[in-house]
Amino acid sequence: MSPQKVREVVRQIRGLPAVEAKHVLAFIPRKSARAVAKTLDSAIANAENNNGLKAENLKVREAHALTAGRLKRFTPKARGSAGPIIKRSSHIKIVLSDQ
Repeated sequence: MSPQKVREVVRQIRGLPAVEAKHVLAFIPRKSARAVAKTLDSAIANAENNNGLKAENLKVREAHALTAGRLKRFTPKARGSAGPIIKRSSHIKIVLSDQ
């Protein structure tokens, strides 16, 4: 999905504790909220398994939706011309820290 749609969700969890951010994402009725929640769960699991940190102590330090590649397609238009369709995608980046 487009970075603009993901940024609206990511902006709401920046600076929150990780557990509270999971609860906030559970109540956002957007498809991008599910993708951000999966990324947050992965970041929490990485912090617990790789660094031995507790999920209760983690805080969302950074959360970004960066632009990824675009698929360019065309749709037929009137009088033999073509109209562009740009399918945007995004990279979701979440950085956790223990404060």
